[in-house]
Amino acid sequence: MPSIFTRLFGVTATMREAKASRTAKMLAMHSLRGASWTSRNSVALTREGYERNAVCHRCVRMVAEAAASVPWLVYEGCEEAIDHPLLALIERPNPADTCVSFIEAICANLLLYGNAYIESVLLDGQLRELYALRPDRMSVEPGRNGWPAAFVYRAQGEETRFDMTGEGIEPILHIRLFNPLDDHYGFAPLAAAQVALDTHNAASFWNKALLDNSARPSGALVYAGPEGAHLTDAQFDRLKAELEENFSGAENAGRPLLLEGGLDWKALSLSPRDMDFAESKAGAAREIALAFGVPPLLLGLPGDNTFANYSEANRAFWRQTVLPLVMRVQKSFQAWLRPGFDDFRFDYDADRLEALASERSAEWERVGKADFLSSDEKREAVGYGPRAPAMDNPK
Repeated sequence: MPSIFTRLFGVTATMREAKASRTAKMLAMHSLRGASWTSRNSVALTREGYERNAVCHRCVRMVAEAAASVPWLVYEGCEEAIDHPLLALIERPNPADTCVSFIEAICANLLLYGNAYIESVLLDGQLRELYALRPDRMSVEPGRNGWPAAFVYRAQGEETRFDMTGEGIEPILHIRLFNPLDDHYGFAPLAAAQVALDTHNAASFWNKALLDNSARPSGALVYAGPEGAHLTDAQFDRLKAELEENFSGAENAGRPLLLEGGLDWKALSLSPRDMDFAESKAGAAREIALAFGVPPLLLGLPGDNTFANYSEANRAFWRQTVLPLVMRVQKSFQAWLRPGFDDFRFDYDADRLEALASERSAEWERVGKADFLSSDEKREAVGYGPRAPAMDNPK
């Protein structure tokens, strides 16, 4: 079929046209490929994040360790139950865990997977032990009504099925973070930080590869052959294949070229040296910290001006991230264990949190100066019960 030029000008193409461009002597190899992202699989994200990224690892540890350090309290009605059996169970949930490692594992699983699973072990109808299970090994089997009918735990080629009967203390407690697109599994903060995580890791890998290859930046190949000469198709394809195979990608960053006659190397204006990887990594690190609810100031990251000082950032961290997570876990445990115990509720002791000591001190001072309140009203305002009669009439 004749082309539009043939129809317009009556020119018939009988041979391949020779290129006559003024830039025919220059051959620049530059290709922008699509971004490569870590799989949305929770296990892959955990490996790339918690195991290979220092910022992500530190954020998860900070939140989980802080949440595990909060002392738990049990109340029956308005009275604190000091010797409640649940306190002993939380303090020593199983022979391999203490309360710190147990709560830390639960909170870390929520941050990394969006889900936490706790197994109950009953003996003679009494709750004896609690175990935090790995979320990557657990799957939910929904029933006809859409609610979980069973949980299946698979490990080492075997599987254990936990049927949900709807009576007494269920064998599995499933704590999950809100997920708008899934009815049974939670959405992890780590997944929300995927783009920033991959950006931070890619910048680190590129810098390492660049250093391994003598820190030489990328550039272009210029063909300076005889006047009017250009590379043949075979030469072009061979050179392109060699460049893509041996000199493309972060693992080959800065690798030196061995040039043949007529080829010259020219550095491109846009190179890793010109790109500010330090600022790019800092921006990605701040986004990772934001996803986990950790103020960047606590991580020593530059460029954050939200908080006036470290103390304010630390208080915001506890108020906005740690304590809401502790409350979520406590309320889940409370609803799960209530069928096996009398009316009770979990709470935490904010007075023993050093990070909030200044807030508590200011509150006590403000309440103490309220002359219109009685002694018992002041105690109630700061979270304490009425004064015991013996304290009013000491011997």
